[in-house]
Amino acid sequence: MSVDMRVDFAGIPLRNPVLTASGTFGYGTEFAPFLDLRELGGFVAKSLTLAPRHGNPPPRIAEASSAMLNAISLENVGLEAFVNEKLPALPEGVTVIASCFGTEIDQYAELCKRLSSVERVAGLEINASCPHVKSGGIEFGQDPQVLAQLVRACRRAASLPLVVKLSPNVTSIAEMARVCEAEGADGLALINAGQAMDVDVATRRPVLRNVLGGLSGPAIRPIALRMVWQASQAVKLPICGIGGIATAEDAAKFLLCGATAVQVGTANYLNPQAAAEVVRGLAALAAEQGLTRVQELVGALEIPPPPS
Repeated sequence: MSVDMRVDFAGIPLRNPVLTASGTFGYGTEFAPFLDLRELGGFVAKSLTLAPRHGNPPPRIAEASSAMLNAISLENVGLEAFVNEKLPALPEGVTVIASCFGTEIDQYAELCKRLSSVERVAGLEINASCPHVKSGGIEFGQDPQVLAQLVRACRRAASLPLVVKLSPNVTSIAEMARVCEAEGADGLALINAGQAMDVDVATRRPVLRNVLGGLSGPAIRPIALRMVWQASQAVKLPICGIGGIATAEDAAKFLLCGATAVQVGTANYLNPQAAAEVVRGLAALAAEQGLTRVQELVGALEIPPPPS
C-alpha cells in the first residue's frame, strides 16, 4: 500500500516530513555523493551570519555517552557566499530552509529581510540559542521578553515562513512556545543542543577548548520528546522535532508526540545516508500500520487515563 508522505510544515510544502538539522548537513552539497538530496523533505542549511564567521579553536568536538559534544560556534561562509555560491550548487527541487544567527536582534532581522528575496530559500529558521550581547550573554531563547523582541523583529522583516528553533535550557518550553506564537511565528523547531561539558581526568581539563558545548545525539531524545509533547499541548503552531533521531521509529515517536516534521542531526556524522533511510523506513512503518497518510501519525499519542 502506498503512503502519502507529503506534509505542510509552517507553510512550507514538504515531499515528506524528514529534514536534516542545521550544522550537521553543511550546505547540502557535501552529502550529494551519498544520497539524492531530493529524496529528503528538505534540509536546514548551516546557520548564517551576515559576514563570514570563524568558529572556536580545537578541540571543539568530543564523544560522550550515546551523544556528541560540540563547540563549533557556528562557523559559516556568511550570507553573500551562501547566496552566490552554495545555493546555486544545489540540484533543482531541493527544499532549503535557511538558518539565521546573530548576536544582536537587528542582525537577525537583516538576515531575514535579505533571505526573504532569495528564490531558492523556502523558509527561515531562527536560531534562538545564541548569547545576546546586550543581555549579558544570556541566550535569546532563555528570556521570554528577549525572545519576544527577537521573534517580533524577524516577523516584521521576513516575508517567508518563520520557524523559531528553541533552546532546551529553559524552565518552561511551553512558555517559550507561547511567546513565539504570540509574536507571529509560523512554526517551532525543538530542541537545540543542550548545554553540557565533559572532563578528561588524566589531564584534569575540559574535553572542549571552550569548556562548555552543545550535547546532541540519542542521549537527549527522551528530553526532546518531552519538550515537543509539552509544546504541542501549549500552542497550535506546527513543530519540527529534533534530538537523537537516527531511525524511522525515532522519527515516528516525535510525530506521535505532536511534531509535523523532524530533523536528523548527529546521525548524519555516523551515516551520511541516515536521513534518506529514515524517509524510507517511515513510509514502511506507516504502511505496516495501515495508514494512507504519514500525517495520521501526528499527535496520535494515546495517554492512558489516570488510575481510579
